[in-house]
Amino acid sequence: MTRRSRLAAALVAITIAAIAATAGSPATADDKASDENRTPARAAYATIEGTGSTWSELIVKQWISDVDANGIKVVYTGGGSSKGRKDFAQGTTDFAISEIPYQGTDETGQADTSNGRGYAYLPLVAGGTAFTYQLKVGGQMVKNLRLSGETIAKIFTGQITNWNDAAIAKDNNGRSFPDKQIVPVVRSDGSGTTAQFTTWLDKAYPSIWRPYFGRSGLTSYYPKKGDVMIAQSGSDQVMNTVSGFAGDGTIGYVEYSYPLDKDYPVVKVLNQGGYYVEPTQYNTAIALTKARINMNKADPTTYLTQILDDVYTNPDPRAYPVSSYSYMLIPTGAQDPRMTTAKRQSLADFLFYSLCSGQTKAGPFGYSPLPINLVKAGFEQVATLKKADPAVNLTDRDVTSCNNPTFDPKNPGRNALAEKAEMPAACDKQGAGPCGTDTGNNSNNAGGDTPDADPAATPDAGPPSAGAAAPTTPQESAPAAVPPGGGAAPAAGPPGAATGAEDAAAATSSGDDAVYASSTTIDDRPLDSKTFGIVALALLAALILLPGLVTARVRRRGGSA
Repeated sequence: MTRRSRLAAALVAITIAAIAATAGSPATADDKASDENRTPARAAYATIEGTGSTWSELIVKQWISDVDANGIKVVYTGGGSSKGRKDFAQGTTDFAISEIPYQGTDETGQADTSNGRGYAYLPLVAGGTAFTYQLKVGGQMVKNLRLSGETIAKIFTGQITNWNDAAIAKDNNGRSFPDKQIVPVVRSDGSGTTAQFTTWLDKAYPSIWRPYFGRSGLTSYYPKKGDVMIAQSGSDQVMNTVSGFAGDGTIGYVEYSYPLDKDYPVVKVLNQGGYYVEPTQYNTAIALTKARINMNKADPTTYLTQILDDVYTNPDPRAYPVSSYSYMLIPTGAQDPRMTTAKRQSLADFLFYSLCSGQTKAGPFGYSPLPINLVKAGFEQVATLKKADPAVNLTDRDVTSCNNPTFDPKNPGRNALAEKAEMPAACDKQGAGPCGTDTGNNSNNAGGDTPDADPAATPDAGPPSAGAAAPTTPQESAPAAVPPGGGAAPAAGPPGAATGAEDAAAATSSGDDAVYASSTTIDDRPLDSKTFGIVALALLAALILLPGLVTARVRRRGGSA
């Protein structure tokens, strides 16, 4: 028993020493630089909690993981924008995230207000509402589907019900699809994604949307009609339904990050410039240059809310029509019962990271970084936290210290990301293409193989702007974020993700490649990596030492016998 105890004690000591060596190792210069790049240290933080948008959830959770190493603890749960607004109004959360503001009264006749709780709308992250689908021809996935906004509106209102519809063939330059029922997948819960989608339908296609909805305006609860349409709760469930084993024939709407993460195709939507485009960070950034903001401070219920009418009709050939941004609702009342100085400080520092360095990760995650006008508006709202509590420290919290990829600190008025956006391929122009070869041994090709597009061809539209920078790759346009825990900064795009130039090359090729959304590998959370590293080190020590100890034990027993 004594020898066994000694053996066990030795193994425990080795494991503890290994863990202590890993966990207690001094911070490297890269570690410290990474921390300083994110947020300066603060004396006291307290955990903050929020609920709401699943449209924004993927990037928000990445930001939460990033700031965790700095001691800022944030808990966020999705559930939909409507839930987020209700939880905030009931005082059960410290913040909420929503794609739409309080409506006064929701579709069910219930109050949709803050219930007297002081708040401000803070622009958080931009993105495109994507239409992801599963459609097979000859057992192969179609990955270059193109649809006009009118066709999409008719699909989601029951006017187009089969993939062989003439309108779909027209959008794809005469390519016909099989006799297969279209199954729209919509949200069943109160959703900001639904609100963004139906706002676009109401503004761009009122004659199609309003008879279906029964009135004008947007809705957070999609009006499901008939037995074919499927309703699911949350963006992840919509995505899982479309990409599932039984998903052939389905089409749903989600934020672009969801199909991007699954390496799933999205529809190229026809814009006012006459091109079919995807909701990449570049196309979204271009579209949002036409966004207007309600600047009437006298009405806090609408101040800083988005006006997207001109976004939907942006004539730039790169613009993605269904582009928008989400809000964070932050508490502004000095006597707010949930808030303390420590909580306000946590919220302020989390928002500084989110509006600045955190935006460098937006593109690889399927979002678009906020332009400078929205970042400035965000800082104005962060200042309300200090107004409510003067003890909150906002030193160095301004645009000049903001590492955001959409503007140049030396020239804050320049939208650098929009200038670097690639022009669409010639084969994506209405009446040309579609880009790539046909799917399923040309079974969806009414006239033979897609003709090769001219690699040198350019759209009819002129350059982005006079004096604009020459097009570059996405890696050059979006500075890489320094990962928590130090080390080399990752590239703005994930390994293997296509750059804008690569997309154009694929679009003009005559090979077997079809144009489709590239996948994005979500970075591991730093705490996960550290935990696995500790466990791996402990197991390695045990594997190296345990056989020798056991052998020695056996030999001693043999000698004694």
